[in-house]
Amino acid sequence: MYPDKPELEVAKKTNRGGAATIFSLILFVSTLLLLFSDSLTFVVFLVLALLFHELGHYSFMKLFKYEHVRMLFIPLMGAFVQGMKDRYSQAQSFLVVLAGPVPGLFLGIIGFIFAQQWHSDWLMTLSLLLMVLNGINLLPLDPLDGGQLLKLLIKRNQDLFQLIISFVTSILLIGLGLYIPGGYMIVIVGFLMAFRVRNFQRNYEIRKDLRSENIDFESTYQDLNNKQYAEIKEVVLRNTPALQKYISLNETEDVNPIVASQVRNVLVTPVTRDASWFQQLFVVLIWLFSILAPIYLIFNYPFDWYFNAIKNW
Repeated sequence: MYPDKPELEVAKKTNRGGAATIFSLILFVSTLLLLFSDSLTFVVFLVLALLFHELGHYSFMKLFKYEHVRMLFIPLMGAFVQGMKDRYSQAQSFLVVLAGPVPGLFLGIIGFIFAQQWHSDWLMTLSLLLMVLNGINLLPLDPLDGGQLLKLLIKRNQDLFQLIISFVTSILLIGLGLYIPGGYMIVIVGFLMAFRVRNFQRNYEIRKDLRSENIDFESTYQDLNNKQYAEIKEVVLRNTPALQKYISLNETEDVNPIVASQVRNVLVTPVTRDASWFQQLFVVLIWLFSILAPIYLIFNYPFDWYFNAIKNW
């Protein structure tokens, strides 16, 4: 017999999602206006680009009946859409992920072409913003949309891929920030990415041990039985000395929710692999095109025109 696993709070359905979205949007815009008080047009374009992106995710989550769906804006960080299911469909998840960046990218590409023909500064600025924001979002990094696509496409060694890609990206960002004059913000992002690398490494080591011991961790926390919880908890504690020390110093029931949260973080939500090889190939081609097409367009047009367009707006 195994002791009962601790209960964790389940998100409750609320009707305040719209109010939270509006409040976070006001806070987001207010922060931008403080930083770019002389660039109102840029702020409007940025908010429109983010809103268009997140509405894509939101619409498809609603279409596929995700629960607790809500959109939130985070000052200086961006925006995201939350939603959950007990079990995800690979085919549906592809659409949910791609519905954010792909429409914005294609809109940006079309706008970019017309901006060149019409020599429109404002359209060039908006198009560049759409292409850059959505293109970066498709990089294979967690929690970006590209990272979610990587998880959906690769069943094995997801953590190893994420670890390698995040480590390389972190080094490149720090190096780029040090090379570019005034690139301190890029350096900060690089160091923040480095902290995520450590988290990826920890999860990789824990899940590697779980696989070696044939412990199934592809489950929701609610579906874990007491035996599975105890087995995963043992591996988590073995790989987290700081948590062991914290428990030894706080031998009360208060540590149970903390340990349970660590166990839940290691779990991989079940995904039904219902996408055919043709669908997966199509997703990869769309993914590659969405990243490479903007790069090709931008680097095949004089940079001085971009700078003039942005300066004028």
